[in-house]
Amino acid sequence: MGEERVIEHSKLNMASYGFGKFLTEFMEMAFTVWLYSFYVRTIGVDSLIIGTAVVIYAIWNAVNDPLVGYLTNKPFKFTKKWGRRFPWIMIGGIAYILSYILIFTPPDVDPQSGAWIFFLWFIASTCIFDTFNSIFFVNFASLFPDKFRSVNERRKATGIQTPIGIVGVALGALLPPMIIDSGEASTFILNAGLVVIIGIVVLMLSIPGSREDQVTIDRYLEKHDLEDRESFFKTLKLSLKQKSFLFFIITYTLYRSLVISFQASIPFFVEFVLEEEVQTLLSAGFLVGALISSPLWAYIAQKTNNNKTVMLINSFLLTIFTIPFIFLNSVTIALIVMIFWGFGLGGFWTMLAPTFGDVINESVANNQKRQEGIFNGFLQFFGRMAILVQAISFASVHTLTGFVEGGALIDQPSSAIWGVHVHFALIPAIFMLLAMIVFWKFYDLTPDKVLLNQEKIIELNL
Repeated sequence: MGEERVIEHSKLNMASYGFGKFLTEFMEMAFTVWLYSFYVRTIGVDSLIIGTAVVIYAIWNAVNDPLVGYLTNKPFKFTKKWGRRFPWIMIGGIAYILSYILIFTPPDVDPQSGAWIFFLWFIASTCIFDTFNSIFFVNFASLFPDKFRSVNERRKATGIQTPIGIVGVALGALLPPMIIDSGEASTFILNAGLVVIIGIVVLMLSIPGSREDQVTIDRYLEKHDLEDRESFFKTLKLSLKQKSFLFFIITYTLYRSLVISFQASIPFFVEFVLEEEVQTLLSAGFLVGALISSPLWAYIAQKTNNNKTVMLINSFLLTIFTIPFIFLNSVTIALIVMIFWGFGLGGFWTMLAPTFGDVINESVANNQKRQEGIFNGFLQFFGRMAILVQAISFASVHTLTGFVEGGALIDQPSSAIWGVHVHFALIPAIFMLLAMIVFWKFYDLTPDKVLLNQEKIIELNL
């Protein structure tokens, strides 16, 4: 049933959509890795002050995603002509890119006497940046299950988009270390300017893939006119009653806690544990592993027709290859392990969109309405909790282990070096282990259920 709808879009169109993924990964990498390091290491603001600022930012980060999803999941005057998602992708995308430079241009004041000025600037700039990020990403991600309808097409699309996204991660990881000198704040401004230029170019490349065709627009408008718009909290309550969604978001939140803590720890691990300028090399290691593995995992998912199993395998790999970094202090061994870590990360990246697409399909089949924007907003709400986790863990570990803000290598006690291992690997490994257990035990969308939901959606013409 519905075989003619298996593949509806060209590979070129899928690749164009993938540039939106490139933009997300590129910006996030350039943001996550350097944000905490810039304010604590380069400027020298107290860890607790910046940690508190990150907590406030993380709360806003989490709250604004479901609100954006709810508010943009309805037709506007421009919807008939431009589509439900495309205008928001463009409006949010441009502002998202331009606001990046605000984060790395704080006032030039003393980090001790002017610490609270940095505190306020940090909160204001990151919250502006994240608001536009939410407008862009919630709508971009919501387009995926609506644009690519069948399980086969989703796997094919993600098999094309994930390598493009990995190239975005690569550029976001490899470009800044070539420009940034941790001791010179001005180099962060130069890096931000280049990030903005690259971001605008990539956003333009994503335009063909981010546009909805007229059939999709008309179908949405026709169905929306027949639907009653439920309240925000009623929709949240309904979504959390869906077992597959509840346990997917728990898994996703724990996974994001791993990734954000791991990425933000790399500058500290390189400087204080390895004591060599190898950040670019290590970043290249996990990116090579991810790039090689991504098409392989897409192929395995197609052959096994089981998204859950492939997700579980990669959850296990991410857990196993995070653990060695608790003890590692060798550049060579760290690089080897990083490649294997990237192998698991590439598979998890590849399977996220198709698996969440299965969750969306179950919601559509059960509720007989499309609410991708709202579901993506809720997903990002819980996923953003990972930033809160990272802020608390970094601030706590640094305080308890005596980390010296803005200090040179010789200023760090051995306890602080051990603390870097803790927030780089020990805590993230525990998160990923929990994610694997939760997903294995409670996520219930088998291939048979996925197929039944897809057939029901076709019958409902949704």
